[in-house]
This record gives sequence, C-alpha cells and structure tokens, in this order.
Amino acid sequence: MSARQGPPKHQNKFAWNPNAGHKKNEKELGGKFRPYSDITGVCPRCKEQIEWKRRYGKYKPLVEPAKCQKCTKRVVRQAYHSVCSGCAKDLNVCAKCCCNKDQIVGRDATEVEAEQKALEEAIKNARERDRRTLLRA
Repeated sequence: MSARQGPPKHQNKFAWNPNAGHKKNEKELGGKFRPYSDITGVCPRCKEQIEWKRRYGKYKPLVEPAKCQKCTKRVVRQAYHSVCSGCAKDLNVCAKCCCNKDQIVGRDATEVEAEQKALEEAIKNARERDRRTLLRA
C-alpha cells in the first residue's frame, strides 16, 4: 500500500467521458431523440446508483420485461428493478432493493395518466389563447 496521504498529486482538468472517442447515434436508446425513461419507484439511494450507471456508461437497459420477485409475472419494465411497480406500491417498498422506505422517488404511471387526462380536459374547455399557452408549457 502507498505511504502517500492527502490530495492527489495532479488534479484532473476535465471530467471523464465514457464514450469519448465514439460517435453516438442519436436515434439509439439513450440518445437525444430516444432518451432513457425516468427512474421511478425506488428509494433515493437506488436512484443515485442507477444515475451513476447512466452517467459512466455502465447502464444496460432491459431488452424484454423481467420477472417480478413478488407476483412472478413478467411485468418489470425498468432495468435494475426486481419488483413490479404494482407490488412495490402495495407493499410500500423500493422496486430495486425491496427495503421498506418512506420516501419513494418518482411518480406512478397511473398518476401520470390522471394528470394527462386532467390537462386534456383543461385544454378542451379553454379558449384558443389559453389552449395555445397550455400547449406551449
């Protein structure tokens, strides 16, 4: 083991980029036109772990749905999750580490759909000027 202690001898000038010499196809998953889905149903610690994998090129998205550990159905659609969103919400656990957590990051798909329906209703009943403002936002 090294006897040297303290800060590194030379500080990095710029952050490390996992795909520095590779051209990225913007139409592939993770590109500008097909970004990764939001990380939902996990605790803050697991969210940080998944974000780290995305940032440093270690993230492997799922090709086909995985099997839920609680209900044994093939309904897990997010990478690194072990429990489906329905079971995680019912049992109040993190979908990745299966620990009981009070604070869960992200929103459920049903909440997003309900918000979309409310927005569509507001757009339908609004006058043209307000409708365009809502669509821009």
